[in-house]
Amino acid sequence: MPNLKFLIKHPSHFLALGFGVGLSKKAPGTLGTLVGIPIYLLISSYSFSIQMMMAFLFTIVGIFICNQTAHALKVKDPSAIVWDEISAFFLMLVIAHPLLNPLKIFELFVLFRIFDIWKPFPISYLDQHVGGGLGIMLDDYVAAFFALLIYFSMQ
Repeated sequence: MPNLKFLIKHPSHFLALGFGVGLSKKAPGTLGTLVGIPIYLLISSYSFSIQMMMAFLFTIVGIFICNQTAHALKVKDPSAIVWDEISAFFLMLVIAHPLLNPLKIFELFVLFRIFDIWKPFPISYLDQHVGGGLGIMLDDYVAAFFALLIYFSMQ
């Protein structure tokens, strides 16, 4: 389990561990998902294209920082790495933007956490068979995709 010293040792670790929430002993992924909300709210007034560019940047940077941090921890997909939850949930909020209010954000949050924790096929397959930063990020993005499918089918 990483500690505060590890968190501040390198900017990649600081980001990958969600600014410190990944150090939580209880539900770091859930806390990481919540971090996506204020980040989204900070940029929600920007155009959709700017928001999507930020989501793309979060994804590309995420693959790198998650890979670097997992390598430093010598663990394939450490639970302390929460950038994957932050960035996948951020993307969900960007995509659902026109329909958002606090209840809708809560619905998206619950759906995402269900798929991220449950990991039905193909999420579980990706989680087990794709390594490195890409693997850490990919299963969360597929969980976000399924959560969005359910969300939009309920609208």
